[in-house]
Amino acid sequence: MEIKEILQCLPHRFPFLLVDRVLSCEPGRNILAIKNVAINEPFFQGHFPEVPIMPGVMILEALAQAAGILSYKTLGGVENRKVLYYFVGIDNARFKKPVTPGDQLILDVTMGRSVRGIGKFAAQARVGDSVVTEAELMCTIKER
Repeated sequence: MEIKEILQCLPHRFPFLLVDRVLSCEPGRNILAIKNVAINEPFFQGHFPEVPIMPGVMILEALAQAAGILSYKTLGGVENRKVLYYFVGIDNARFKKPVTPGDQLILDVTMGRSVRGIGKFAAQARVGDSVVTEAELMCTIKER
């Protein structure tokens, strides 16, 4: 999936769209996506100017956006103007290595079970073969 199709799946736009490309997506199962981390990201102006490190919450948001695309594809592409995917919880988040400009985040999200309208996802971000972040995410879909 290239950026035009991603924009159809998510309501996010610059500077908050954090998925650049989808490498594979198996609806109902998992998604593998990319976030290219560039020095011109707005958060690097303050986090931290002399030692730029991508904030962990932004990595989690990128993973949640990948989960949103997976949900969108799993549900058969419900028009994104009618619903929003809400990030409602994070469990067991771990930040193992810093992410810096020039890194390419591989976003690997696997769909788990859904209970009372809350979908659970196992999420992992890697740079190369190194795991930099992992977490269990919870999301829900609501009509606008």
